Amino acid sequence: MSLLRLLYLSLAIWGAVHPLYYFYKWFGENGWGIEGMVAAWQVNAATNGLLWDLVIAAIALTLWIIAEVAVRRNWVALIAIPATFCIGVSCGLPLYLFLRSAPVR
Repeated sequence: MSLLRLLYLSLAIWGAVHPLYYFYKWFGENGWGIEGMVAAWQVNAATNGLLWDLVIAAIALTLWIIAEVAVRRNWVALIAIPATFCIGVSCGLPLYLFLRSAPVR
């Protein structure tokens, strides 16, 4: 495995573990309802701006993944879409780059 692929994989793991730590911590303190977390994301203009920044980035990443999978036929790369929306762009993007950079068989 190349150094670059190893870095992508490391970032994907970090991008999953680090945000999920804070999500679980928040859910533990505030209950497991998603409505409360969505409300917390919209508490002020700064968090609302960050929310939309990440939503737009996630949509752009999803379109890119779909477009490239249609051409490259690398179907396993589609796993980066649920990773993006269930965990975050910090996991989905490096995961997709890791999967995209796999040697062609």
